[in-house]
Amino acid sequence: MRKGYLVLQDGQVFEGFRFGSQENAVGELVFTTGMCGYIETLTDPSYAGQIVMQTYPLIGNYGIIPEDFEGACCVKGYVVREWCDTPSNFRSQGDLDSFLKAQGVPGLWGVDTRELTRIIREHGVMNAVICDEIPADLTEVKSYAVTGVVEAVTCKEAAVHPAEGEERFRVSLLDYGAKRNIVRELQRRGCTVTVLPADTGAEDVLAGNPDGVMLSNGPGDPAENTYQIEQIKKLLGKVPLFGICLGHQLTALAVGGSTYKLKYGHRGVNQPVRDLNGVRTYITSQNHGYAVDGGSVKVGKVRFVNANDGTCEGIDYPDLRAFTVQFHPEACTGPKDTAFLFDQFVDLMKGGDR
Repeated sequence: MRKGYLVLQDGQVFEGFRFGSQENAVGELVFTTGMCGYIETLTDPSYAGQIVMQTYPLIGNYGIIPEDFEGACCVKGYVVREWCDTPSNFRSQGDLDSFLKAQGVPGLWGVDTRELTRIIREHGVMNAVICDEIPADLTEVKSYAVTGVVEAVTCKEAAVHPAEGEERFRVSLLDYGAKRNIVRELQRRGCTVTVLPADTGAEDVLAGNPDGVMLSNGPGDPAENTYQIEQIKKLLGKVPLFGICLGHQLTALAVGGSTYKLKYGHRGVNQPVRDLNGVRTYITSQNHGYAVDGGSVKVGKVRFVNANDGTCEGIDYPDLRAFTVQFHPEACTGPKDTAFLFDQFVDLMKGGDR
């Protein structure tokens, strides 16, 4: 076993053992609380630029299943308490160590992830490096920032995904780092989905004459994406629109709202969300480090809030035929409580009310 270290930007050192790629890597250290779903976590483009730490102690026990990939593996590093090198699952096509090696992602196991989680919860998200030797100079670690990640993870050209069964609607999906299950959920509802690069202009989107537009999830600081925000301004009110995660944040910025960075974000499959239109609280899957300031949005109405910290989790824009949510209704793995939002998007495309 090869010894390795996780060194935080404040100089704290955690010793462990290397697996996966043997490279060193600097990134923003975040934690996710899901008890399962490590495959989806590792292939979620929203983690671009980040070293991901799993709070659940045993990772890798059901192997690697390509059918469950959500997209490209974009994490900078991976930290776990214990990893299973002998997975057991009839669908498994490989093990975690081999997958990380193939993706060029360094991993570290044997780390006290409970203590690390406490530190991040108290201090907030911080940068870190996975390395073989403790660096004397942490300048590179301290200065690291997650930037330019949407353009790094978006698709390079348009792709069409046909509807399952008879085509009912045509949806244009702007890919800011989209999870594949967004496409699947729309296909199941009779939608042919055209996935478009993040730099596609509003005029080109509308030229395709879609029945609706989806704004996907994605990584990084939403305010950095000024071009995308301008295009959303041009789309709002022209066609039914549904935004998820980063798409939710960009839409709020497009109508004059603001966003801010959370202390340590919401990442996991057990985030409670209250529906202000009724009495329901839904358990949701989430992965984001930024949030919309609900009080800053003068257009539309806050529909969902986080039951833990009261942050904005969704906004309705009835006059613009649009709605957005911070959580993931397409979650796999994760709760399916809010998959009905895709049905509401279909109703909006039919011409119904939100």
